[in-house]
Amino acid sequence: MKKTDLILNLSNNSDLSKVDSKAAVEVILQELTNAIVSGEGVEIRGFGGFYKKHRKARLGINPKTSERTQVSEKFVPFFKPGKLLKEMVNKV
Repeated sequence: MKKTDLILNLSNNSDLSKVDSKAAVEVILQELTNAIVSGEGVEIRGFGGFYKKHRKARLGINPKTSERTQVSEKFVPFFKPGKLLKEMVNKV
């Protein structure tokens, strides 16, 4: 599902226009991003949590050339699925 699909689904399943749905999705995504970047994280019960995770510096290897390079430490976004989401995915 793409962002445009999400906007259309929100518009079709609510009393919101497409313009209002787009604004709502934009605000939600911006607030999620702000919370993750600030280190606060986001937890949605039953769905999961979005966090900022620290990765230590390490020695990486280029698979094409086998050249070793130093990869600096960094933060990466991380998603941990909730129990309900895990159960629903495994119901297939």
